[in-house]
Amino acid sequence: MTYLPSKMPRLLVQYREYELNILRGDPTVGAYKEHDRVYGYDYYNDLGEPDRGEKYARPVLGGSQELPYPRRGRTGRDPTQADPKSESRIPLKSVEIYVPRDERFGNLKMSDYLGNSLKAITEDILPIIRTNVDTTPKEFDSFQDIYNLYNGLLLLPRTPALAEMKKKIPFEFIKSILPVDGDGLLNLPLPQVIKSYKFAWRTDEEFTREMLAGMNPVCIKRVTEFPVKSTLDYSVYGDQTSKITGDQIHPYLEEGLTVKQALESNRLYILDHHDNFMPFLERINKLEGNYIYASRTLLFLKADGTLKPLAIELSLPHRDGLQHGAESTVYPPANDGVDGQIWQLAKAYACVNDSAWHQLISHWLNTHAVMEPFVIATNRQLSVVHPVHKLLSPHYRETMNINALARTTLVNAGGLFELTVFPGKYALEMSSVVYKKWKLTEQGLPDDLVKRGMAVRDPSSPYGVRLLLKDYPYAVDGLVIWWAIEQWVTEYLSIYYPNDGVLRADKELEEWWTEVREVGHGDLKDQDWWPKMKTVQELTKTCTTIIWVASALHAAVNFGQYQYAGFPPNRPTVSRQKMPQPGTEEYTQLECGGEEADRVFICTITSQFQSILGITLIETLSKHSSDEVYLGQRDTPEWTSDAMALEAFERFGKRLVEIEEQITARNNDPALKNRKGPANMPYMLLYPNTSDLTGEKGRGLSGLGIPNSISI
Repeated sequence: MTYLPSKMPRLLVQYREYELNILRGDPTVGAYKEHDRVYGYDYYNDLGEPDRGEKYARPVLGGSQELPYPRRGRTGRDPTQADPKSESRIPLKSVEIYVPRDERFGNLKMSDYLGNSLKAITEDILPIIRTNVDTTPKEFDSFQDIYNLYNGLLLLPRTPALAEMKKKIPFEFIKSILPVDGDGLLNLPLPQVIKSYKFAWRTDEEFTREMLAGMNPVCIKRVTEFPVKSTLDYSVYGDQTSKITGDQIHPYLEEGLTVKQALESNRLYILDHHDNFMPFLERINKLEGNYIYASRTLLFLKADGTLKPLAIELSLPHRDGLQHGAESTVYPPANDGVDGQIWQLAKAYACVNDSAWHQLISHWLNTHAVMEPFVIATNRQLSVVHPVHKLLSPHYRETMNINALARTTLVNAGGLFELTVFPGKYALEMSSVVYKKWKLTEQGLPDDLVKRGMAVRDPSSPYGVRLLLKDYPYAVDGLVIWWAIEQWVTEYLSIYYPNDGVLRADKELEEWWTEVREVGHGDLKDQDWWPKMKTVQELTKTCTTIIWVASALHAAVNFGQYQYAGFPPNRPTVSRQKMPQPGTEEYTQLECGGEEADRVFICTITSQFQSILGITLIETLSKHSSDEVYLGQRDTPEWTSDAMALEAFERFGKRLVEIEEQITARNNDPALKNRKGPANMPYMLLYPNTSDLTGEKGRGLSGLGIPNSISI
């Protein structure tokens, strides 16, 4: 049954309160045990291992204005000896980090690919790689070597790391984690981006299309002023205004069109990572194996609805100091000769920026990390019979467990993110700085699109906004999904909250919202953008946003990872040397063309070691598990006995089936050129997958299906 607190049968009230008290637990106790069912809060103070030395020390995130962060689930472990503010970590050989037992993966999932893969990487592979890092393979010899990853022709290099692995780990087990055969030949699944046309990634059309329909389609913005201005503090960073001029881009506009006209007609767009990375470049470029630029990629909207690049600006801090601004070079598009090779490198540097932002911000911070406080607060303050608990709980499934594993293997000191993504040891600190500007009220899709200038408010639209770039697959599909979620939430909440007075009388809801704001996201509690949660409309918008972030947004930035980034040249995560200059050996190689020029590109982007490790990781993260529960589904049909709620949920499911048909039709429309592009990749990341209730086509590396929750 479902009861608001005021409607709870009198004899059951004490049991409702008793259960919530158990779930809140005692915050003064020590480490929680596996059998505990307690939801508590803590800072991100378990990322480093200061007892291993300064190299593995990391700052505490959360609890300060300098490094704010969403709260994580409390584990209660003892502090480290070297730093009493840091919590000791569980041994690397264990993935049994505490989460409340209701949040743990089921036996099926732990015995599935996820449990095996993360456990093996954590227990066996990562320690060996760490101790043999200096002898791991560094380079591919050619593009063919990279293509050979997918046809069983590339031999896993005979390194001490592999020899040590083979001694300590049964080879059959290595084969279940690394896609190798008995002879040590790698044989990875073929990423979709090179399946139809293996050179699609080199085209400007595919480069720009992925900003609208790739694995990170949430960063592109409309240009509203030219030259493009910086938001960095002038007193600290000097003049960071873009050096891209009208004269440089005018030749690439449509004939007869001026830059001013292009701006006023909403035809200039930008992928702008300049301000995101400039404050960190001095430190990042001191890390071994890094040479990173801050990038701006200016784009023009063509008459056919596709984008073309106008220029890429690559910037470094001024050699005389940050306060003197940036040293920038602008690269125009080119197809042939040295200029064409330089242009390919410029696109790669821009992709490196976007890849890091995708993993650390679009994916980790803006879905995984910000959602965990909602999971904790909901379980601590809303009874399981509360209507909002019943509405939101499916969208929290296994999130605390996957986040706990991430803190153990991915985002921790020396973890897989630090090994494969260029910010390295500064990665999570950088995400903390970004979190300072996070606003819940901007996380819903319509508000996000308006903020980025990709849409304008339009009361006549069912979504409340109108897209300015019509063929934007992520936004077009996403707005329909958003609308369906909003309709479902509106119908459901109206059953229990017929007016605002009923909502304001709900003490559990009041305590829930207070805890979300003042504890879970406590470092931002004084921000004036927080909804007051006094109206049904505010609750509806908030619940819709939570469901959107946990389901569709996460699906859009997670499940396409292997299909796009499984081929490293398409989405490199590291750049390791500067842009070749005339007179250098690398520039001479570019002049030679062919394999010599290719090798400059290969030696600039992600190394062989980082590529193999990164591909193995994202193959795991891109898969749907065999026990996945998708949007429009529940794990049990008995989730409520309220007939009106069941009928509303059934309508929600039917709307999603209709949306699937619409997405299929759009993907087959040749006029919508951004739906497939040169790579011939239909945009399916926001395909709900509710019509296939057996689930077969949505499993594994399908690249389609919206799970209810962030469970991978």
